[in-house]
Amino acid sequence: MRPVTRFAATPAGRVAYSVTGSGPPVLCSLGWVSHLGVLDESADHRRFVELLAREHTVIRYDKLGCGLSDRARTEFTMESELTALDALVEHLGLKHFALFGSCEGGQVAAAYAVRRPEVLTSLILYGSCARGADLAPAEIQQSLLALVRAHWGLGSRVLADIWLPDAPAELTAMFAQLQRAAATADTAASLLEMFYRFDVAALLPMVRVPTLVAHRRGSRAVRFELGRELAALIPGAQLAAFEGRMQPIYAEGADTAAATLLSFLRDQRGSGGPKVGGGPLTARELQVADLIADGLTNAEIARTLGVSVRTVDAHVDHVRTKLGVRARSQIAVWARLTPAR
Repeated sequence: MRPVTRFAATPAGRVAYSVTGSGPPVLCSLGWVSHLGVLDESADHRRFVELLAREHTVIRYDKLGCGLSDRARTEFTMESELTALDALVEHLGLKHFALFGSCEGGQVAAAYAVRRPEVLTSLILYGSCARGADLAPAEIQQSLLALVRAHWGLGSRVLADIWLPDAPAELTAMFAQLQRAAATADTAASLLEMFYRFDVAALLPMVRVPTLVAHRRGSRAVRFELGRELAALIPGAQLAAFEGRMQPIYAEGADTAAATLLSFLRDQRGSGGPKVGGGPLTARELQVADLIADGLTNAEIARTLGVSVRTVDAHVDHVRTKLGVRARSQIAVWARLTPAR
């Protein structure tokens, strides 16, 4: 039986999702654009999902603006993605789950892992990168965005050729059709521009969730070295290299990919969740982190709190130790992405 599509309310509209299988939940962010109805017509995609669903409850969703989710969308930011993800998790009543993110969904998943480490049992990032700007030179990015907006039919075919190099013409045409069904030209361009704009490099060293980074060796869409860098920036992350050139995880070697993910997920069962190295931040340390995010120096923080600079220095050192970071900018990013503490 085909999965049934359901809907979850979020602050910006309804998100379409489907649930397959049983067992520990795996919540899947499908990447740039998706359409659950069209994807379920793909034998390769169904095969990949069904393999995971033999051991897990697989939850897939179309992001706002795409597929079967509400199409009206005006905000294209990391915060809007995280807010929608939070709403979906609350709607589903998930207390502990694994999170899978593909392409820019991997960046969102990494940011979510920093914001909500207590609910994640594990993190899987596929075909993603630390900085979207590294995907292509700026002039190529702008040319591609202009092409998508001006001629979505041609733009979708160009992107299909990038995502599925050397694929049979029929498969490339089907993928181009999926893109056009998934989003309008303007939304597709805005989401691709969002991917180019995302930068989670400063966040990655703060991930404290067991992480698997998987990547296609010959990917043209997201080069392998970008995936390798992503894995290197996350403490303790494992890197799995898949053969082939087709970007979608299900498009080439779906059985091998599913087996790799299942093996990783089995290893994480019963791990008790992430361990934060130095324990939770105290109320004063949280206050200091927020003031760092506001751009204050240690001397300015000392004057604001009515304490000595030496005391603030000590608080900052404790925050660095507990978050497992070195740079002041990383503390600022963490504070801005973790407003509810």
